[in-house]
Amino acid sequence: MNQGNGSPDQRFLAIQDLSVAFSTEDGLVRAVDGVTVSIERGQTLAIVGESGSGKSVTAQAVMGLVDRQAAKMSGQIWLDGEELLGLSPDEVQKLRGSQMAMIFQDPMSSLHPFYRIGDQIVEAIQAHRSVSNSAARRETIEMLKKVGIPAAERRVDDYPHQLSGGMRQRVMIGMALINSPALLIADEPTTALDVTVQAQILELITTLKDEFGTTVILITHDLGIVADVADHVAVMYGGRLVEVAPTGVLYDQPQMPYTLGLLSSVPRMDRERSMRLEPIPGNPPSPITLPPGCVFQPRCTYTDRVPDGACATVRPELLPAGPDHLVRCHIPTEERREISQEVLRLLAGAER
Repeated sequence: MNQGNGSPDQRFLAIQDLSVAFSTEDGLVRAVDGVTVSIERGQTLAIVGESGSGKSVTAQAVMGLVDRQAAKMSGQIWLDGEELLGLSPDEVQKLRGSQMAMIFQDPMSSLHPFYRIGDQIVEAIQAHRSVSNSAARRETIEMLKKVGIPAAERRVDDYPHQLSGGMRQRVMIGMALINSPALLIADEPTTALDVTVQAQILELITTLKDEFGTTVILITHDLGIVADVADHVAVMYGGRLVEVAPTGVLYDQPQMPYTLGLLSSVPRMDRERSMRLEPIPGNPPSPITLPPGCVFQPRCTYTDRVPDGACATVRPELLPAGPDHLVRCHIPTEERREISQEVLRLLAGAER
């Protein structure tokens, strides 16, 4: 396997200036545009944004699931000192399941409907390790118990359609963790689950992360579910990172207007019941025709704070706004902080 010289970031996972574009009949789709982000070993990074923001394509690029024949890719992805984009498909295949694994958002389509869940997990074990069928089955049953499948000795022989959505998602988590990967990517793992099961799944991922020492990337469109599970949050919009910060900082001092919009659309227990949620106006941009300046400019309500119409013409850089806090916005830092505190006061119902 090709060995790199070590990540320039020296963190466990470091994505450097990653860009992914697809050629279509309508034009070039810029799905990911210059993403740079990293994560320490054993921590959880949440990547948040609306549909089409580039979250899942970023994760697929890390996993080596982007078709190199159909996409133009550039940049670097370093995993534990090894550069992944320079590896052959066969080399990446060896890493999937053993060094890195992914939980997809639809467990019904991810699990094969014609095979028993136990057989599918056994296959995942034997794909990477020389283990007998009986030993692999025992290990599978133990993992099903760890992820909270009741009567695992009997359920191991069930087919996917015999399980509820939450149980199928637990099976997917167990399958992803069965070979103790160092990196786990969870792509919208709570989609289509009720709120009680959502909380259980997130708690399960956190518990297993601590038990196995796994590094986690949690991909979601909902800022409301990451506060208690993520160490850092990266907000994406239009294929670009627009804000990156430790979780506590992002919730207490959000500075990018798009992040403020996401927070304004999340129901909160500390706000007045009579207050309506404030949706972000307009629609996300087409990745084929991204705005030339700030990608969020057509939907932003603060563009009048920036002189000379720079929001519409000049692409803002992702610049430091504090310790470990990066923001992509033309509004001056102090003014962004004032806007942030005003919005947070309104969300808490302190002002009417």
